[in-house]
Amino acid sequence: MINDFKAFIMRGNVLDLAVAVIIGAAFGKIVTSLTEDVLMPIIGRIFGGLDFSSYFFVLSPSKVPQALVGSTDYAALKRAGVPLLGYGEFITQAVNFVIIAFIIFLIVRSVNRLATLHQPPAEAAPVVEAADLVLLREIRDELRRKSTGA
Repeated sequence: MINDFKAFIMRGNVLDLAVAVIIGAAFGKIVTSLTEDVLMPIIGRIFGGLDFSSYFFVLSPSKVPQALVGSTDYAALKRAGVPLLGYGEFITQAVNFVIIAFIIFLIVRSVNRLATLHQPPAEAAPVVEAADLVLLREIRDELRRKSTGA
């Protein structure tokens, strides 16, 4: 069983997957920073707020500690155990997803285009005519020979 596990780990696609996960995690951090630090403040400014993470509903106002009544600090309320519906954070994560999906789409599209550029042109397959067409041509040619008297 140990030898099978070693063989599995040493396969090329397992190592490729490990590298992809590590690069993907780093790429995710870059996109998260782009979203949270650049795009969301702009979007928040357009819609009248500066920070989307502060957009939430308190689901149980009775569970808000007295010190945090009227607070708009999502993180503090969440740490205090107040049940919240944080739709601003959801919007931020949805924007993250769309950005990552779009960038991956562009990468895959570019790789596919490069792959088609480097493929040798396919040879044209010889045209194989249907048997009924061959037979009809033979009949036509025979009729022409009989009509010309040859």
